[in-house]
Amino acid sequence: MEKEKLNEFYQALEKLKRSSPQQVEAFMGLVDKVERKGALDTKTKELIALVAGMVKHCEWCIAYHTKGAIEAGATEQEIIEAAWVGALMDGGPGLAHMVLVLKALEEFQAKRRNLFYCFVFNPLENLI
Repeated sequence: MEKEKLNEFYQALEKLKRSSPQQVEAFMGLVDKVERKGALDTKTKELIALVAGMVKHCEWCIAYHTKGAIEAGATEQEIIEAAWVGALMDGGPGLAHMVLVLKALEEFQAKRRNLFYCFVFNPLENLI
């Protein structure tokens, strides 16, 4: 489900690139610069962005930044704790959006576990 949200986002972005390439390039350049390690590490920035996605009720943002937080090394507990901050700041709707965070965690962690299993336990299968 959450992978579908990411696919929807990426497909829309591709369509927008064709009709508005300069705007998409500028925006994605901003995303790249803001998400780079600076005074805050990338993991912290992804957790902040996840909370912002929750309080803005953006399902695509929740999927994108949960995945980004996992890729940046955030643990399940760190993601859930950040989501609680979102619920605190947004009240009931924020709490309801934790459902999407939990779904994204489950889906993206399962994919990571499957990749780990494939490469650790079946390394030759992945080379064929």
